[in-house]
Amino acid sequence: MDFKELIKLRQSNRAYQDRGVEKEKIELCLEAGRLSPSASNTQGWTFVTVNDAELKNRVAENAYRMGGAFVKQAPVIIVLVAEKPLFISKFGSALRKIDFSSLDMGIAAAHICLQAADLGLGTCMLESFDEKSVKALLNIPDNRRVALLITLGYPADIQREKKRKKFDEVVRWNKY
Repeated sequence: MDFKELIKLRQSNRAYQDRGVEKEKIELCLEAGRLSPSASNTQGWTFVTVNDAELKNRVAENAYRMGGAFVKQAPVIIVLVAEKPLFISKFGSALRKIDFSSLDMGIAAAHICLQAADLGLGTCMLESFDEKSVKALLNIPDNRRVALLITLGYPADIQREKKRKKFDEVVRWNKY
């Protein structure tokens, strides 16, 4: 499929089939995240893939959104962990007053989700969860930040029509 079709296809899935995801497809999604760009090429992330059913359900119980119910349906959760920023990244973030780490995580997450959609998989990015509990469950060091959880699986919900603002509402040329 072409890129425009892929962008239209990708949605946040909140229902998953009772079916595992092939390891090769998970690895392709992780590779897409690994290859994503980052500020000063810092690549300040680690992707913790949770596909053990019992552990995955325990992680899911810590998702606030919708009580984690749909999160348990997904056979895989990818946990995006922000690594300690390098000096150049910390300096640039402080100088510009921009959290480059969060931007980088968003870009990596988008790459993972677009690759998943291309493979016929569904995803949902979750930003509301009990970070302390997730860190404890996955042995993530205290000095690291869990940026996002991404559910991954074969979608069971229907493809929804995207509701977006009109092009001219969000695009400006040469001035605001």
